[in-house]
Amino acid sequence: SGYYDAYYKKAQQMRALVTEDFREAFKNVDILISPTCPNTAFELGAKSSDPLSMYLTDIATISCNLAGLPGISVPAGFDSTGMPIGLQILAPQFEEARLFNFAHRFEQENDFYTKLANV
Repeated sequence: SGYYDAYYKKAQQMRALVTEDFREAFKNVDILISPTCPNTAFELGAKSSDPLSMYLTDIATISCNLAGLPGISVPAGFDSTGMPIGLQILAPQFEEARLFNFAHRFEQENDFYTKLANV
C-alpha cells in the first residue's frame, strides 16, 4: 500500500497548489470566465470510440473541481457549423450567490439560451 499512499499524498499536494492558485487569482477578480471545453460540441457518438478524446473535452472543468469551486456553464453562442459553445463561469469557494447572479445577468444580456443548436 506504500505506493498508493505516496500517490495519494502527491495528489493532495497538487490539489493544494491548484486551490492556492485559484485563491490568489480571486484576490484580483470577482469571477473567472473560460471556455467550458477546448472545442465546440461534436455530434452525438462522434468520439465514443476514443475515450481519451472524450475525457479531454472536460479538461477545462477539472481544476475547479479539484479546488472545490462553484462553477456553471452557460450557452455562449454557436460555431460556424451551428454547434453550441459553452462559457464556464467560476466563483470563489462558497460564493454560489455571486456565481448565479453573474450567470443570470449574462443570460439576460444575451439570448443564446433561447436558441437551439443546429443538430
